[in-house]
Amino acid sequence: MEKIRVGIVGCGKISGIYFKNCSTYPDMEVAACADLSLERAQAAAEEHGIVKACSVEELLADPAIDIVINLTIPAAHAEVCLKALEAGKHVYVEKPLAVTREEGQQILAKAAEKKLLVGSAPDTFLGGGIQTSIKLIEDGWIGTPVAATAFMMGRGHEHWHPDPEFYYAKGGGPMFDMGPYYLTALVAMLGPIRQVSGMTKVSFPERTITSEKKYGQTIQVETPTHVAGLLDFHSGAIGTIITSFDVFGGAQLPRIEVYGSLGTISVPDPNTFGGPVRLKRHDAKEWMEIPLSHGYAENGRGLGVLDMAYAIRGGRQNRANGELAYHVLEAMHGFHDSSDQGKHYQMQSTCERPKAMPSGLVKGILD
Repeated sequence: MEKIRVGIVGCGKISGIYFKNCSTYPDMEVAACADLSLERAQAAAEEHGIVKACSVEELLADPAIDIVINLTIPAAHAEVCLKALEAGKHVYVEKPLAVTREEGQQILAKAAEKKLLVGSAPDTFLGGGIQTSIKLIEDGWIGTPVAATAFMMGRGHEHWHPDPEFYYAKGGGPMFDMGPYYLTALVAMLGPIRQVSGMTKVSFPERTITSEKKYGQTIQVETPTHVAGLLDFHSGAIGTIITSFDVFGGAQLPRIEVYGSLGTISVPDPNTFGGPVRLKRHDAKEWMEIPLSHGYAENGRGLGVLDMAYAIRGGRQNRANGELAYHVLEAMHGFHDSSDQGKHYQMQSTCERPKAMPSGLVKGILD
């Protein structure tokens, strides 16, 4: 069987794990890489053994490329995705799908027009941790899900990131940075969202960088840095989510918990692929850790690309698909709109809950 050939656009820090993982899948080949800086693309190609480093335009024009992996900055996500689709390529993009809802809609419309697939990070929900949690829910271990909580609490990126300015500019903030992980996991477990409500604030209008590269420089904050939201799922469950760059600590809060009529699941960090998964049934006194029922518990970024390759060959929908990513993008904007307008935000989009991964898979093999 001929390998699916992928090209990576954007050879920054996050690209390394994509080069590594996508090069190890037996039915996939990283055939080319590109960057605005040709020197950076050439360095990445040399480091990872990629035969072709080129300009973005040349990669998009290459008829041998089946999937473009778009690892550019969020502001460029829509432009590169649309160019890839116009060139007849399936496209998988890092989170978020796009910066605005309008851009996201354009990507989905172009993909439909061209009869191509769109995929988007995060694909962490395909890993063993969240897939085990999904199996517990589907097998009835907690009965009917009635509620969920999700917390991403931290102090912000200026203390460790070499270039933290983006995280405090418009289009940044904790919800757009980390919200995709949490919301995607919740939709994968509980299904699509009917409406959201939000309250947001900027607690500290100015931030001082204390990481080495720009130590002492200040950042003027342009986006909410504490976002509290409520989610009303079509399934009937009610969710609560808080994402914050404004707090010290928060270590005692769960990342995600799902509460059912018969018990509770403590879900692993959705920014990882693994465990632990913990369960407390209504008839048990103690929590118990559940062995993972699924593989891919290590850092498997790129797993969504592999699933897309199988979807292309099998004529099915890929799991980390564009409709799911757009639904999450709309919800994130919805929290901010709700806060600004003082009313609930009614979701205009929906999506299918992604099909659960099969258990017992050999690494690199899906379906």
